[in-house]
Amino acid sequence: MTGKKLIIAALVLALVQIGFLSWIIAGRAAILRNGKEVLLRVQPVDPRDLLRGDYISLNNNISRIPVKLIANIPQGASSSDDSSIVVRLKKGADGYWQPSAAWFGKAPAPAGADEADIAGHVAAGWGLQEPEATIEPDYGIGRFYLPEGEGMAIQDDIRVRPFGIKLALAADGAAQIKALMDGDKTLFEEPLY
Repeated sequence: MTGKKLIIAALVLALVQIGFLSWIIAGRAAILRNGKEVLLRVQPVDPRDLLRGDYISLNNNISRIPVKLIANIPQGASSSDDSSIVVRLKKGADGYWQPSAAWFGKAPAPAGADEADIAGHVAAGWGLQEPEATIEPDYGIGRFYLPEGEGMAIQDDIRVRPFGIKLALAADGAAQIKALMDGDKTLFEEPLY
């Protein structure tokens, strides 16, 4: 390859990479800007990552879903590798959204005006035969990163009063954490870009 062709190839590769990163960022920003807002109650798990800084690992009120909420479980089935799941949420009297139904694959009908669907994945190995059992879907909303030095104080506060996360949900159920809430007060809000 001549020097000129090598430079052109490097420029094309750089433009493709920039375009791909821009597409990811724009998709996240579109969910944050236009998604349906849902408030979930959270509890802390661990406030620090040595490589990334302070964060709160979140255990929320939809982290564990009772098997009896899943409407389409095949007889004698267990979750297969990375099963997709849709969990229908409904706003409770306290303002926090709760799971009301779930389906493997897709929901049979769109969510109503007072409902929202969140999409996730369930790892292999969860038993689905016992109605009282629970599964733990992964929605991609398990961590919220904080400014340095804020994690320990929030972890202490979250143990004594209710905290929540405000989510933005896209029409396909993809979720992004929009803000960390202390009751009605917004503590930290995610920027669009």
